[in-house]
Amino acid sequence: MTPQVGSALRRFKVMAVVVGIGLLILCVELVLHYGFDNESLAWWSPIHGLLYLLYLVTTVDLGLKVRWPLTKIVGVMLVFSFVMERKVAREVQTGPPIH
Repeated sequence: MTPQVGSALRRFKVMAVVVGIGLLILCVELVLHYGFDNESLAWWSPIHGLLYLLYLVTTVDLGLKVRWPLTKIVGVMLVFSFVMERKVAREVQTGPPIH
């Protein structure tokens, strides 16, 4: 693994975990808002949106560095970040599966 791929992978892993935790907080915010008419976490939604955009950028960066096809980059962007973080990290560290 090249140093560029290693640093891109580290950024991706951090953003995947941050966005995954952020999504859980967003779910709490939605329950509070719609279930209890409580706006105490209303400020979180735009922050989560910004974090998700950063996750998208780190995904594209990693995908281009390891030469993923566009369909895989988009797929990783759309699948829940906690799940993909483990799968992607394992694949990038060990190399793509041989078919």
